[in-house]
This record gives sequence, structure tokens and C-alpha cells, in this order.
Amino acid sequence: MKAVLMRVRRASVTIDERETRSIGRGFLILLAVTHDDTEAQAVKLADKLCSLRLFEDADGKINLTLDEVGGEIMIVSQFTLYGNCRKGRRPEFLNAARPETAIPLYEKFVSLVRAKGYHVETGEFGAYMAVDSVNDGPFTLIVDTKDLEAPK
Repeated sequence: MKAVLMRVRRASVTIDERETRSIGRGFLILLAVTHDDTEAQAVKLADKLCSLRLFEDADGKINLTLDEVGGEIMIVSQFTLYGNCRKGRRPEFLNAARPETAIPLYEKFVSLVRAKGYHVETGEFGAYMAVDSVNDGPFTLIVDTKDLEAPK
């Protein structure tokens, strides 16, 4: 699994130009699933992202977690994170998992984050979405579960 995490002042997603969901201060997480991802990786990624200290304390140091600032989370599926642009001018997406693999893992990740007690809004897997955010900092991280594994 791969995630782009943005610290935001606010974020929203409009789905198929019909429904808008939004959050205030918190994280916008763009989440991608590849073929060999597992539920264990979803657990590890949810734990890691929700425990990161990405907010300033009273002294201006990045010491506070999302929980400590009462933040919210927006999670949007983003298969294009596994796009390959090595050849030609059109990316290919063969590394992105097919929906029958990706949807259950995306939903598992969302349920794990919700179980931590956060207010979570989501996009809709496979729908056309217009994502709007006001990035705070900007503070953006790319986290790949393969990078979270212990060295062999």
C-alpha cells in the first residue's frame, strides 16, 4: 500500500458532481493498493499514519499528533499512485490492484482508522472525484508499506 498524507486546514471531495464530503483541520490521505498488499499492511499503515506527530505545539515544534489537536481525516482511493511513466507519454497502471483486491483493502484501512475514534470522511472507490484541499505548511509525506518493513 502506498499513501500520500497531506496535513490540511480543510479538505473536501465532490463525488460525481453530486455529493460533497468535507473535513476541517487534519489529514487528507490518498491511498493506493497494489497486487500483493495484505490486511496486515493496512493495519501497519493505519497505525503509522494515525500516530505521526505532524502538528506544532505551543513552542512551534512538530510534536503533536492528530488526536492531540482534535483533527479529522479524509481518505480517498488513488490508484494512480502506482502509475508507471517510464516509457512513452501515457502512464500505465499495471501495478495498481484490480478492484476485487483493492476495494476490500481500502475499506479495511478506512475501518481501521475509524476504529481509532477519528471523524473520517471518504471518497468513493471508482467514482469521478474532485478533491479540494488547503494544505497546511504544506506538509506532505509519501508512505509506502514496503518501507515500513523490517530489514531482511
